[in-house]
Amino acid sequence: MRKKQFKAESKKLLDMMINSIYTNKEIFIRELISNASDAIDKLYFKSLTDNSVSLSRNDFKIRIDIDKENRTLTISDNGIGMTADELEQNLGTIAKSGSLNFKEENAQDENAQDISVIGQFGVGFYSSFMVSDRVEVVSKAFGEEKANRWQSSGADGYTMEECDKENAGTVITLHIKEDTENEDYSQYLEQYRISELVKKYSDYIRYPIVMEMSHQVPDPEKEGEYITEINDETLNSMVPIWRKAKSEIKKEDYNEFYKNKFFDYTDPLAVIHTKVEGQATFDALMYIPENPPYDFYSKEYEKGLQLYSNGVLIMDKCADLLPDYFSFVKGLVDSADLSLNISREMLQQDHQLKIIAKAIDKKIKSELAKMLKNDREKYVKFFKAFGVQLKYGVYADYGMNKDGLKDLLLFKSSSGDDYVTLKEYVGRMADSQNDIYYACGENEQKIALLPQLDAVKEKGYEVLYFTDDVDEFAIQMLMEYEGKHFVNICKNDLDLSSDAEKEEIAKKNEDSKELLEKMKEALDGGVTEVKFSNKLGSHPVAITAQGYVSLEMEKVLNAMPSSNQGVKAQLVLEVNSNHPVAEKLKNADEETLKKYTKLLYASARLIAGLDIDNPTEFSDAVAELM
Repeated sequence: MRKKQFKAESKKLLDMMINSIYTNKEIFIRELISNASDAIDKLYFKSLTDNSVSLSRNDFKIRIDIDKENRTLTISDNGIGMTADELEQNLGTIAKSGSLNFKEENAQDENAQDISVIGQFGVGFYSSFMVSDRVEVVSKAFGEEKANRWQSSGADGYTMEECDKENAGTVITLHIKEDTENEDYSQYLEQYRISELVKKYSDYIRYPIVMEMSHQVPDPEKEGEYITEINDETLNSMVPIWRKAKSEIKKEDYNEFYKNKFFDYTDPLAVIHTKVEGQATFDALMYIPENPPYDFYSKEYEKGLQLYSNGVLIMDKCADLLPDYFSFVKGLVDSADLSLNISREMLQQDHQLKIIAKAIDKKIKSELAKMLKNDREKYVKFFKAFGVQLKYGVYADYGMNKDGLKDLLLFKSSSGDDYVTLKEYVGRMADSQNDIYYACGENEQKIALLPQLDAVKEKGYEVLYFTDDVDEFAIQMLMEYEGKHFVNICKNDLDLSSDAEKEEIAKKNEDSKELLEKMKEALDGGVTEVKFSNKLGSHPVAITAQGYVSLEMEKVLNAMPSSNQGVKAQLVLEVNSNHPVAEKLKNADEETLKKYTKLLYASARLIAGLDIDNPTEFSDAVAELM
């Protein structure tokens, strides 16, 4: 037996490998299974050109054995194995990868195209020290007479000696640590736990992963009693659905996979199955749920797609693959371009990941646009569930994503019950119309009753209904659509009048300047201006806003938990110059004018969905007039 030291800078480096690169102890099982799969891949590759290899693809397997009494977990394979020199090179030097060497050496061989080496950085093996205090590796290289045993208890070094082994392959035995106050290492000696981890991380390894499993079954000889039945079981499914041709997969297969994988009881609304080759090569299988998850709008909800490298799970929810506006999308991405072994907690810095994320974003937008065009009913159903997310996407990041999302937005409007896109709105605009008009409110019914709506509709113009808090913020970020600017009909600067009408209303306001100033004073700073208006139809009064902050923005901003309630729109009280109330105001004495003004102001605030400061005073004034 030869005692040796690690070639790579000792305890400090190994401690880093164990404690920093891997923050999740359970992934050791993934790393060791991936190494075993690589070893089998190498021998399978050899079998394609070497007749001395008598094994066929169906003969290969990975085996897991548990010995609770001796606290050992063993993972073995019948792959190509390692010589003594290879053991020293691959295990005696931290970060040395035999798999990477193999990949580089055979890069030009066409027979290697079907081989997808997983472990490329030679670090994964050392994750086994996170759960074990001693690791033993027995390996016999294909074509060699003797096997070799490598043993180590960590950074102090390792031993090497020759030993006997019947067939080629590698057996790794982990001596599992004793439990501590904070760590339950015994869980890795339980059949159900190992089976669970294999399904989670290595379900799509292409070779069967076999383990002896025990089950309680009815005793055929004693009614009502059970016996323990022990059988070898294959733990992994091996063939991922996303790598099959679309023609081989039925709709029911997609739906069943979705419900089992992502724990939904309803079928998805849409399936996106794609394979991309180019700057990044990957398979993606994504789903749009029919309904938001129960926790979708809570802080606990985590977005992200499952991320695989050659069928091996790297991350359960990779948030960097989805923008926030597509956070509802469920699914997975599998790419051979991503490293399995090195720094998977730092994947957000991976250049390939950014390329994949960009491609996924483009693909989801394309599929939604296709749904909008070809299946309007389904798209409306989608938009009712997740349309607010798209609107937030337009607003977020200073409008960086607005151009890719603007044609996916839907709104209700004054034209009827159906939703309308911005493109459809502009497409049916009157020749005389230069702007896109909109109004904000709690719901469509309340918007339809706004005084300002009558004047716009009389001109034959359609008005978009904004009922979500984010709507106006998103539109302000969008600024314009196909050269048409957005105009809030409840803003003070709305002007649909002819030159003659403008001249007439300007004269009325000039003639009533003293009256209007007294009304403004009566409201004691509540408004910045009181004026007569000719754009209220049959309605007596309305409130509009000046400047950037609209009435709806004021309500939304002040309703936010972090708000200091200090956001104020600059309000203008508009009185219909053609309504009988205008004459009442002109003929009222000073005290009565104050009462009328406050009544009109409170009425206008209620119509606009704003609170009134003194409901009792308002009620008393109405009763007094009656």
